[in-house]
Amino acid sequence: MKKASLGSRIFDAINLLIMLFILVVVLYPILNIIATSLSGTRYISSGSVTIWPKGFNLEAYTTVFNDPYIFKGYLNSIIYAVGSTGIMLLFTALMAYPLTIPGFAGKKFLTIFLMITMFFGGGLIPTYLLMRGLNLLDTVWVMILPGAISAYNVFLFRTFFLNIPAELKDSAYIDGANDLVVLFKIILPLSKALFATFALFGLVGSWNGWFEALIYLRDQDKYPLQMVLRNYLFTLDATAIQGRIGGGSVAVNGPGDTLDPKAVRMSVIIITMFPIMCIYPFFQKHFTKGIFVGSIKG
Repeated sequence: MKKASLGSRIFDAINLLIMLFILVVVLYPILNIIATSLSGTRYISSGSVTIWPKGFNLEAYTTVFNDPYIFKGYLNSIIYAVGSTGIMLLFTALMAYPLTIPGFAGKKFLTIFLMITMFFGGGLIPTYLLMRGLNLLDTVWVMILPGAISAYNVFLFRTFFLNIPAELKDSAYIDGANDLVVLFKIILPLSKALFATFALFGLVGSWNGWFEALIYLRDQDKYPLQMVLRNYLFTLDATAIQGRIGGGSVAVNGPGDTLDPKAVRMSVIIITMFPIMCIYPFFQKHFTKGIFVGSIKG
């Protein structure tokens, strides 16, 4: 085996140092949040908490889990994420497949129409007025239906479908199958990688979304978890904490050491991040593949 040159070893060393620096920059805030959520008030107030808890206690998590809106937010986020992703995948496939049929009369019009939507949008106010006109405001459907179709996704689905051998579809037509049968019995089963990739994109995007809930929802019982997190970050103070835990202060590290609002905020952040932190590393390869899937025909 040929020995690596001095320049190559220097290049590898520099790359390693850069990667280590990026790792520290990314991990430090996460470790600091975890440590703060598990530390006592006196240490948080003095700013002595770094990446290791001081004055270890779980009172912040106990307080958060006593809040019923946390569990409602979890349930709502699951409903919105699964519902919006499922509808997006179905509607995108139904719109992309006709664009692969050579004799489809409306193919050119739909292609141009979709391309226009990629460059021009109605804006926030017209979209809000549309949701109000459709009586979707403050309903579950306002968090699910608006993202049903994306022009970018349609074009990627179309290109992926075009990569499937035409002989499979032709043989199905000879056997008497119609386009719906071809789509659901042949095209979709051969597109599992495509669906897995965009399902992950959709689930993560919906889980992290909060702006639509801020604009369209008024009922707190319908808030997703990210909106519950937002309320904790912007509205929670010591008085609110005392109200949530039944009034009065809670001594967590001795007399005079009460629960710190910052610890509660950090604990909510960890609870909100936890599902994605567990899932994302195992499916990173699908996200990487999603950048390229359907972009090359061959």
